[in-house]
Amino acid sequence: TLDLTCRRTPCFAKFSEMEEMVNMEAEINEVQPLLLSVTIGSTLQFYFIGKKCEILQDMNRHLEAILKEKRALRKRLIKHRCQESLPIEATFHKCMVELLTEAVTFIEKLESHLQSVRSIPQIPHMMNNMDTTLSKTEVLMIELEELTEQILKWEELQKEVYSN
Repeated sequence: TLDLTCRRTPCFAKFSEMEEMVNMEAEINEVQPLLLSVTIGSTLQFYFIGKKCEILQDMNRHLEAILKEKRALRKRLIKHRCQESLPIEATFHKCMVELLTEAVTFIEKLESHLQSVRSIPQIPHMMNNMDTTLSKTEVLMIELEELTEQILKWEELQKEVYSN
């Protein structure tokens, strides 16, 4: 009979339900920031993984293209490039003509330029020679002036002798 009379009172049942709900909400509030950070982290991770995947796919496509042309590249690398006409875009034709004319002019003047470069170590010796030559020339000029004076004197003397 005691067991039959002992019933749960509705106010305590409601209280225990409310307490369970508060505990669940506290757990949800604790877990929710963690779930949010994990979600953001995984989203960012997927974004960067996607970017890396795109870059790797681009590199893979590039390498596949190179491997497809491997045989052609080997032939081009082994083949000698001399005595071949190289394809030049039309926009560069004028520049190439100017460059070739300048190259021809340079080659024509190359020997004189090389001779000039070879003579650079001899410049001090040449300067000394020029100095001595200049001083000799000055001496010769003085002698020439003296000779001209003597010739003029002799000429005047001769005129006097003939006039007498």
